[in-house]
Amino acid sequence: MNTRSRSTLFLIEQLIVVTVFAICAAACVRIIVSAWYMARESRDINNAIHAAESGAESYKAVAGDISKTAGILGGNVRGADGAAVVYYDSKWRVCPEDDADACYMMKLTSGSPGAGETLLVAGELSVARLTGEELITFPLAAVKTG
Repeated sequence: MNTRSRSTLFLIEQLIVVTVFAICAAACVRIIVSAWYMARESRDINNAIHAAESGAESYKAVAGDISKTAGILGGNVRGADGAAVVYYDSKWRVCPEDDADACYMMKLTSGSPGAGETLLVAGELSVARLTGEELITFPLAAVKTG
């Protein structure tokens, strides 16, 4: 009887240890998954900033010409607003719109130039996931002399 009592106590002790281990493992898995999502978000925002910098610099280099900007960036002009649109795959390489790997989109819209000798062409640049989640948006402008 003494042996059976010890076996039962040992079994209860092992069940408690396994339960504590399971709770700790669940907490660790949740932390790891959360860290993975934060790293993904950080990577995407960083790459979106690099793409946006390229778009803004191209826009300024061609004095606000949307079609030339689209050509430099590897995108195309589309839509009623005549926006330059560039698609990126999951590794942030330029890809066609109909590519199955397309994950991100940069859209650059341009307004009409102001009046006067020096024309300021304002626009807006945004980078978003194709799911609609916006990563970065900011206004930009280029000076057109003429």
